[in-house]
Amino acid sequence: MEIFGSTFDDSVFLEARDRVSVALSSYNAKLCKPEKALDAYSSCLEWIADNNLTIRRDVLEGMARCCTRLGQRDRALDLADLLSKEASNTCHLISLLLLKVSIYQHFGDVRLKMSSLQQLCSMLPFNPWHWYSLGQTCLQLLESDRTTGLCSPQRFESVEEQSEEQQEEAAELDEDRIWLKACTCFIRTRLLLRILRQQQSSFVLQRTESTLQTTDEVLQRLNPKETTLQALTEVVSEDLIPEKMREDYQDGESLASVCLQSFKGRWWNKILLTGVLETDGCQHQTQTDTES
Repeated sequence: MEIFGSTFDDSVFLEARDRVSVALSSYNAKLCKPEKALDAYSSCLEWIADNNLTIRRDVLEGMARCCTRLGQRDRALDLADLLSKEASNTCHLISLLLLKVSIYQHFGDVRLKMSSLQQLCSMLPFNPWHWYSLGQTCLQLLESDRTTGLCSPQRFESVEEQSEEQQEEAAELDEDRIWLKACTCFIRTRLLLRILRQQQSSFVLQRTESTLQTTDEVLQRLNPKETTLQALTEVVSEDLIPEKMREDYQDGESLASVCLQSFKGRWWNKILLTGVLETDGCQHQTQTDTES
């Protein structure tokens, strides 16, 4: 009687050096022009069954990205709103926020892009790349202020004529606050990348090391005081506990069971309570400003 598995071909157990390696041909994804792709997506949408929500979401997102490339901002956002009404779990919401970031970035709406990135940082607090993108967006706002006065108070009506929402927007776009938020994002990015690089290798580690170097250079340009660095580091590192990081909710969990704190409630209010904005924000001066 033969033992089960004893008749396997001996070639399965050959040493790796004896096996013939086969060179894989390069793969080129098929690309369509945005207009043609949009027509294809629209036709496909008509044939999708009402209960096939997964394919429907993929098609709607594809249509939104096509509209973005075609410069159809309103239609792209309408499709994004349609996706938001059908979102039922964290995966859906994360995909939607990433879509909105790409739309706002394409059309140069930095303020709304920053709002979506803040939501991503609240949903995925241990993802360094969303923090890095948010920090870069804050830098973009600071650069825009030098040329267009985007963060300037003169951009708004007098305080007496402003609605509560306008006053909130004016406060959020204050240059010192944007500078402080940029410092916060890059400090958080640096902390998270230092934790992750202990488990990385190859090109992934190279990307991390390169981003860490860029982050250090940006913080040098932002030029916060040492006391500010210490205060911000203390605030944004208090949840970086291995057990807590592992217990963070998983993608795909029902939105009904996820309690999300806003970016403002989770970090920003704590940062403002440190008083660093009063002691450093009004006096900060980046190296770029000094050189100019």
